[in-house]
Amino acid sequence: MASVAVPGQTCRNFINGEWVPSRSPRSVERRNPADRDELVAVVPLSSAEEARDAVAAARAAFPAWRDTPAPARGRILARTAQLMEQQKDKLARLLTREEGKTLKDSIGEVIKSVRILEYMAGEGTRFGGDTLPSDLPKNFVYTIKQPIGVVGAITPWNFPVSIPVWKIAPAIVAGNTVVLKPSTFTSLTAAAVLELFAQAGLPAGVVNMIVGSGREAGSALIEHPDVRAISFTGSNTVGAGIYSAGAERMKKCQCEMGGKNPLVVLRDADLDLAADAALFGAFASTGQRCTATSRVVIEEEIADRFVEMVASRARSWKIGNGLDSSVDMGPAVNEQQLETDLHYIELGKQHGRLVLGGERLTGPEYDRGNFVAPTIFDRVAPDSPLAQDEIFGPVLSVVRVRGFDQAVEVANSVRYGLSSSLYSNDAARIFAFIDRIETGITHINSPTVGGEAHLPFGGMKATGVGLREMGHVAVDFYTEVKTVYIDYTGGRRESRAY
Repeated sequence: MASVAVPGQTCRNFINGEWVPSRSPRSVERRNPADRDELVAVVPLSSAEEARDAVAAARAAFPAWRDTPAPARGRILARTAQLMEQQKDKLARLLTREEGKTLKDSIGEVIKSVRILEYMAGEGTRFGGDTLPSDLPKNFVYTIKQPIGVVGAITPWNFPVSIPVWKIAPAIVAGNTVVLKPSTFTSLTAAAVLELFAQAGLPAGVVNMIVGSGREAGSALIEHPDVRAISFTGSNTVGAGIYSAGAERMKKCQCEMGGKNPLVVLRDADLDLAADAALFGAFASTGQRCTATSRVVIEEEIADRFVEMVASRARSWKIGNGLDSSVDMGPAVNEQQLETDLHYIELGKQHGRLVLGGERLTGPEYDRGNFVAPTIFDRVAPDSPLAQDEIFGPVLSVVRVRGFDQAVEVANSVRYGLSSSLYSNDAARIFAFIDRIETGITHINSPTVGGEAHLPFGGMKATGVGLREMGHVAVDFYTEVKTVYIDYTGGRRESRAY
């Protein structure tokens, strides 16, 4: 890994192929959330002017990159995938130190990012439109996809490798140029990802990065007239503001936001499989996934047994620094998220029965970090804050229902609609659930988390607006469709079809 990603150093901006120190006198420290004594990075709060410099570099690079054949663009993604595969262990360790997730979760994220790059590399040879029959004789009609220009990508801290990759890869294989604004909590990991693109031979200016706050650097991207589209992943509050600002400026916007994902367990389910799924979905990555299992919706007659099964498994989990390979769950990403977790745990004590956890962890191995115990609440009311609000922490709420119809009603009773899961062996109910569940992703007899690189990712309702990410549809957001009519009669037509 290049020197741009050495823990403890000051992050730099990446503009026109060069790592450039920020001119801003303001900065924030990023410390290891498992051990606040370790300084991971100093992150400058770059100015709006510096963001505009990055946009200017992207705009200047656009014509040559647009005119580069799509297969050649794809080959650079393929080389990036190879480099990421070779350097996955080092990248994963940096990710764990900066974000806090366990090393096994970090390695899994890097491997998924490699798969995304591999798939998107192939889009370079699949990039095209449709040839269609015309109503008129001697009239050749077809569509082509063309890049839109400079794209702003604003990414969160919880998947600091995968989310930048799944925005950058389809954008550049389609011929666009990009300015990335990563979270200040994971700027060093983002720098390591961009260095891999540079090592793979990506021309200067095609991908740029500006570090700093969303309020200044991010807003500069949204407001800049040369930025034609914004792809955002983060909170609903920020996403709604970006979508509104984009609409005012006639920009394309893609916002992937919150989730309150239900795992529905019916009486005929394999409870061992369902309990393992609930455990992994709720507590892996400290619950800091938009697809995390936040609710279990379960039929009453099997609820007592199921809750004890999940609690028993959770009691055996080891909590600690994610660099320890024996650890199952790391810390909250920062003190603010820890306080949010503890706030909802206190609310939960008023709205449900505390089964497990419910406290901040203390002791020599925990006092320097942001550690909270895996927490389970049972008999949670479906309209309570615990069952309705996105917590983004290791808090699992169990909602009991009388039967299948009520289970679907409760599962759909939140404003979000990202992911869901059903555990059942009843074919009729499985397909009824698929028809009725209001989520963009649904799993049958597998956890709510996870998604494959070649399949679309995104949600319904308040979870998302704009086109889907990942899979073959990902390039649609980053392109415009042009319809072409070629009349080869060599003369004037007496009549037309339109």
